[in-house]
Amino acid sequence: MRRLAWVTGPAILLIAALAAVLVALAVGGGADPLPLVDPGAVVRYGIPIATILVDLGAAGTIGALVLACFALTPGEKAYERAADVAAACAGVWTVASAAMAFLLFQSLYVAAPNLDDAYGQQLGTFLTDVSVGRAWLTTTLVAAAATALCFAVRHVAVLAFVAVGSALGLIPVAQQGHAGSTADHDLAITSIWLHIVFVCVWLGGLLTLVLVRRQLDEERLRTVLARYSSVALVCFVVVAVSGYVSAAIRVGELGALGTPYGLLVLAKVAALLVLGALGAVQRRFVIPRVRDAAPRWFRMLVLAELAFMGIAAGVAAALARTAPPVDEVPTTELATPTPAEYLTGRELPPELTPIRFLTEWRLDLLWALVVAFGVFFYLAGVWRLHRRGDRWPWYRTVLWLAGFAVLLWVTNGAPAVYEQFLFSTHMLGHMILTMAIPVLLVLAAPVTLAARAIRRRDDDSRGGREWILWAVQSPVAGVLTNPLVAAVLFAGSLWLFYYTDIFRWAVTDHVGHVWMVVHFLITGYLFVLVLVGVDPVKKRPPYALRLVLLLATMGFHAFFGLAIMSNTGLLLADWFGAMGRTWGLMPLEDQQWGGGIAWSVGEIPTVILAIAVAIQWGRSDEREAKRLDRAADRDGDAELAAYNEMLARRGGQ
Repeated sequence: MRRLAWVTGPAILLIAALAAVLVALAVGGGADPLPLVDPGAVVRYGIPIATILVDLGAAGTIGALVLACFALTPGEKAYERAADVAAACAGVWTVASAAMAFLLFQSLYVAAPNLDDAYGQQLGTFLTDVSVGRAWLTTTLVAAAATALCFAVRHVAVLAFVAVGSALGLIPVAQQGHAGSTADHDLAITSIWLHIVFVCVWLGGLLTLVLVRRQLDEERLRTVLARYSSVALVCFVVVAVSGYVSAAIRVGELGALGTPYGLLVLAKVAALLVLGALGAVQRRFVIPRVRDAAPRWFRMLVLAELAFMGIAAGVAAALARTAPPVDEVPTTELATPTPAEYLTGRELPPELTPIRFLTEWRLDLLWALVVAFGVFFYLAGVWRLHRRGDRWPWYRTVLWLAGFAVLLWVTNGAPAVYEQFLFSTHMLGHMILTMAIPVLLVLAAPVTLAARAIRRRDDDSRGGREWILWAVQSPVAGVLTNPLVAAVLFAGSLWLFYYTDIFRWAVTDHVGHVWMVVHFLITGYLFVLVLVGVDPVKKRPPYALRLVLLLATMGFHAFFGLAIMSNTGLLLADWFGAMGRTWGLMPLEDQQWGGGIAWSVGEIPTVILAIAVAIQWGRSDEREAKRLDRAADRDGDAELAAYNEMLARRGGQ
C-alpha cells in the first residue's frame, strides 16, 4: 500500500474540518462581528479553528490509547507507533487548549495583547477566577500530563489510566458548552461530554489505524480492524443518542430546524448517517475480505470516513459559536426566581405521593446508557453460552435485570427528581445504591459470566475478558476486597460523606452527584462481593468473620441512622432549609425521616446478607462432610483408623 495514500489521511481530515467550519460559520453567523465590542476577526475565527485542533488533538490522544490498550499487543511495532501517535496528538491538544484559553480571554479583554503588568494580572484572574478560564486551564494541564506520560511510559495499564484521565479531563470543557434551558443543564452537560468522548474514541481510533497500518500485515490488520469495528459500533450508538438529546435541548421544536443552528444540526446528522453507513459496509464486506480485497477499496473507504469525520468536527466547532434557537435563559427566569429555582435551576416538583414514586421521571443519559449496555452485554453473554450448549442459572439473569432496573429507577426515576429537594429521598436513593443494588448484581456473578462467555485472546493483547480478569486479580483489587478494608469503605464512607463538604458537592454539583453514585455502587459491591459473591477474589474470609462483619455493619448503620434522627441541626440548612417548599414535612422532620430510612431500609439488605452467609456456611459444611465421606469410602476410613490408633498409643502411655 502506498505510503503517500496513508499520509494523506490526516491531511484530508484536517482540510475537511477547516473547510466545514468556514462554511458552517458563514451559514450560522458564528464569526460575524459583534454589535457592541468586537474582538476582531483573528479572535472570531481563531476560536472555532482552535476548537477543531482541540477536538482533533483530544481525539487522537484518546482514540490512539484505546486502540493500543484494546486492539494491539504491547511490544509490537504497531503498539509503539500508537503510543507515539497518542503522545504527538496530546501535544497538539495541549497547545490548542492553551491557545483556546488565550483567545477566549481576548474575546473578553478586547484590547491588543501587551507585556504590561495589568494585562498579565487580568489574564491570571481569567484563568483562576473565571469559570471558563479555569476550565481551559484544567484541560491544558490534563493534556500536558497526558503528553508527558505517553512519551515516558508504555505499560498498557498505565496507558489505560491515561486514557480514562484524558476522558475525564474533558468534563470542564463540556460544562462550558451551551446548556440550553437551565432546567436541562445537567442533561446537556452529560450529553456533551458523552458525545465528545465517544467521538474521540471513534475518530482517534480510525486515525491511528491509518498511521499504524504499515506496521500490520494483512492478517493482523483484519484482526485489529474487527476489534476497532466493535468499539466503533458502540461509539456510533452513544454518539447518535447523545447527539439527539443535545440537539433536542438546544433546537426545541421541529420548526427550529429551519434556523441557521438547525441547518447545521441537520448537516451534522447527515455526516453521522453517512459514517454509520460506511461503518456498516466495513463490518459486513471489508473486514472479512481484507486479505483478498484490493487495497484501493479499503483505502478509499477509510479516507472517505476521515473526510466525513472532519466535516462533522468542523460543523460541531461552528455550532459551539452559533446561537441556538432555544434561549439560554428560560422565560421563568425573567421574573424573580423561586428559592428552588435559584438553588437548583429547576422548578419545584409537585408534592411527592406514593403514586409519584412510579410516575415521576427525569432522564440521566449517562446512567440510562450504562443500564442499556449492561443489560445488553449480560444477555449477549448468556446467549453465547446457550448457543454453545453451556448452562447459566436463570435466576442470575433475573437478578442482573432486577438490579439494573432498580438502578435505572434510582438514577432516572423519583429519587432523581426529588433528591435535591428532600433529604429523605436523597437518603433513600443512597441506601438503595449502596445496599440493595449491589446484592442483586453480585449474586448475578458478572465476572464469572464474562470469563466464560468472552473469547480469550491468544496474541497477548487485552480484550474485555483480559481487562476484567486483570482488574479482579490486580494488587489494588486484593486490597479493596480485604474484608476489613471493604467494611471500612462501606460503613466509614457514610460519616465521611455526610459530615464533610463532599455532601454539599454531591448535592449541588452534577459531577459530584455522578461521583456519589459511582462511589456508593462500588463500595457496596465490594462489601457484598466479599460476603456472598461467587466471582473470584484474592482471599475470601471465613464464614464466622463474615457474620461478625455483618453484625458490626448493622450496628454501625443503626448508630448512623440514630445520629441523623437525633440531630437537632439541619444538614445543608442553606439548601434543604431554603427550598421554599409548601408541601411535605418540614426540613428537619424530613431529615429525621431520612435517618429512619438509613436505619430501617438500610438494614433489610443486611439481614438478607446475613441469611445468605448462614446458608452458604451450612452448604459449605455439607460439602465438606460429603467430601470426607467419599474419601473414607475410597481408603476404608483410614483417617479414622489412624486417629483411633493415636488415641490408643496415648492411652497406653
